[in-house]
Order: sequence, then C-alpha cells, then structure tokens
Amino acid sequence: MSDAVGVVSPAWLDLRERADASARDPALVDALRHQLPGGAPLVAHDLGCGSGAMTRWLAPQLAGPQHWVLHDRDATLLRLAAAVAVRSADGAAVTVETRLEDLTDFDAHDLAGASLVTASALLDVLTVEQVRRVVSVSTAAGCPALITLTVVGRVEFTPADPSDAALTCAFNAHQRRTVDGHRLLGPDAIAFTTAAFTHAGAAVLVRPSCWRLDASHQDLLGEWLAGWIDAACEQEPGLAPVARAYARRRAAELARGDLRVVVHHRDLLALPP
Repeated sequence: MSDAVGVVSPAWLDLRERADASARDPALVDALRHQLPGGAPLVAHDLGCGSGAMTRWLAPQLAGPQHWVLHDRDATLLRLAAAVAVRSADGAAVTVETRLEDLTDFDAHDLAGASLVTASALLDVLTVEQVRRVVSVSTAAGCPALITLTVVGRVEFTPADPSDAALTCAFNAHQRRTVDGHRLLGPDAIAFTTAAFTHAGAAVLVRPSCWRLDASHQDLLGEWLAGWIDAACEQEPGLAPVARAYARRRAAELARGDLRVVVHHRDLLALPP
C-alpha cells in the first residue's frame, strides 16, 4: 500500500481502482454536470492524482472536450497518469498534462482557468493546513470541487470478531497521527472539509461511498486487511499478540470465501456561491 504519508505503490492503486469506481456516488456526478460551463472545453485539475484513476472514471461520464491537469508529488505515478487514454461521454478528445508538485506548495495560480477540481482518497491523509489550502484555492477558482472516497473511521466485518473494536480504534488513531509536527485529519477530514467549504460560501453535498468487499475482491481484501492490521499495531504495539491471532482467523475466513467487509467513505461535492 504505502510506506509513508503520501507515498503509495502503483500496485495498490491498480488493485483498488475497480472498488473505488463502484463505491463513488453517481448522484454527485449528475449534480456536477449541471454546474459545468457549456461551450468551452472543460479544464479539470485532479489533486493527488496517483496513477490517473479519477480521470479514467470521471472523464467518460462528462461530455465535450476535456483537458485534465494531474497534480502529484510522485514522479513515478505521474508517468503512469500521463498514459491515461479515454474519450468523453460523447466521444470528444480528452487530453492530459502532469505537474510534479506538493500540496504544501500549492496556491491559487496552480488552478488558473480551472472549471473543475477533483481528488480521491486524499483528504484523510492531509493536515488542517493542507485542507484549508485546497478549499481556499478551489473556492478562489470559482468552480465545483468533487472529492471522493474519504475514510470516516467505520468498518463493518462479517462475521464479527471480538477484536474488531480494539483494532478499529487503533487504526483510527493511526489515521490521526502526527507526522513531522503536523496532525493528520484522518476520519475527521470530511467534517472539517465540509465546514471549511460551507464557511467559504459553497453549497456542499455529501454522500456515502462504501467499499463492499467479499470473495470476489479477495486480493484487494487481503491487501487492505494486512495494511489495516499493520497500521493498528504501529499505533498500538501492545496489540501485536492479539493482532497475530486475529490475522490468522481472518485469513482462514478469507480463504474460505466467508469474509465480507464494508469500508465506509464519504464523497463530497462543493458548488461555488
């Protein structure tokens, strides 16, 4: 998955792309279409673009010519994103450019001429200062912002296990950990971002977007579960003996095809005043 905040493996992004696409709320795309300008080509800026999955998912749902500007701090991921090849909903051309930059250096000039801002699986790994910057520059651009798949700290396991609660609590604390003197928002990100956009005068729509993982997602479920347990133990090392036994039980359920997990996220659409 990742070895540091903001460092994500291409393999993990590829593994999760299908589940992400299934989870995002289509009603927000319907609402977005009514807010986009007609006539001129769409200029979309995707923040923390990873390997370009948002472009692959959203561009074919929007009509007309589009130009996507993909921002990320990882040059390897940007090279993959540059290879995005899709057409718009009506067959018009979709062009792509990439920009190597960190959100800590991001300002309003980076979104000059934007007609849409997007991001996915990003807010929960940002700090208060970074989210404020995203909200500020998006609002200054005067365009909609569609931000999907923000974790909210809730996971449902079937079958339930006595250790679910302790590991969930530790994982959520890990999501809120302090890195280089700055606390990550983790599960608090969606509420904070909603309040920030609302304070800036935007109308905000928030919808659930859940991963629903079962035997048909065995590779993704196994990788996600291992990362989830590792993060919980990194936060609470005393959980290691409990986690080892838990991992064995869950691995057996996964192998039998009995394990089902719902990972709760929220999608957000902010519409300019």
